[in-house]
Amino acid sequence: MVVLSFQTINFPSVSQYCCFQRHNRRYHIGVVRCGIAEASGVPAPMGQKTKYNDGLFEKAFMTLFARKMEKFARGGEDEKTRKGWFDYDYEAFVEVSKRVMQGRSRLQQQQVVREVLLSMLPPGAPAQFRKLFPPTKWAAEFNAALTVPFFHWLVGPSEVIEVEVNGVKQKSGVLIKKCRYLENSGCVGMCVNMCKIPTQDFFTNEFGLPLTMTPNFEDMSCEMVYGQVPPTFEDDPASKQPCLADICSIANPSSSTCPKLQA
Repeated sequence: MVVLSFQTINFPSVSQYCCFQRHNRRYHIGVVRCGIAEASGVPAPMGQKTKYNDGLFEKAFMTLFARKMEKFARGGEDEKTRKGWFDYDYEAFVEVSKRVMQGRSRLQQQQVVREVLLSMLPPGAPAQFRKLFPPTKWAAEFNAALTVPFFHWLVGPSEVIEVEVNGVKQKSGVLIKKCRYLENSGCVGMCVNMCKIPTQDFFTNEFGLPLTMTPNFEDMSCEMVYGQVPPTFEDDPASKQPCLADICSIANPSSSTCPKLQA
């Protein structure tokens, strides 16, 4: 889920395709409110898939990540069938993720995501991040503020919230209203193995800034807390989550825990 990239890519300006309706005064970062095509302007209710109106900016990120992941996906595209820039949509991006999962254990899936994320950074980037953003309240709040606009293409609308970390109240939390990745995949295993755990590990271990993500599988929301050390997999409630049998095409309703969460 990490979308930081230091490669030189000429993406269209976000402001060309997104509407910034309010402004974070502390860090001067616009909060993206565009993309949702629902008449209500908010994610669709549970049981319904939210409609999005993706622009070139969003499709560029989808393509970038999908192309990186194609190298690890089963039945990957060759040069003749490879999609061009802006040809990927969100469904195609999720489909690549599903093919990455095939034939891999939980730990192998997480390792693939880590390799994809590292491949998007220049050598030494994690060390530079540690220097710029040591694990302080300011760094945690700043990264929370960045998450709202730059994760929008991946997870949908979100907002910064106040949380308590080690007894200190700070605005380093991010509430994802209805995660687009979980909504489109419908798979608990994909949520945990391809997003939650690798993103937590990447920020905590590579960048040195602890991050805990807590998905709510009842309403598909998710809370991210920068500065909070994540629990071990065994102690994480998400590790014991059953399949979403009503919406997951590969669900195993008879299992008490999603099979993809087993080692």
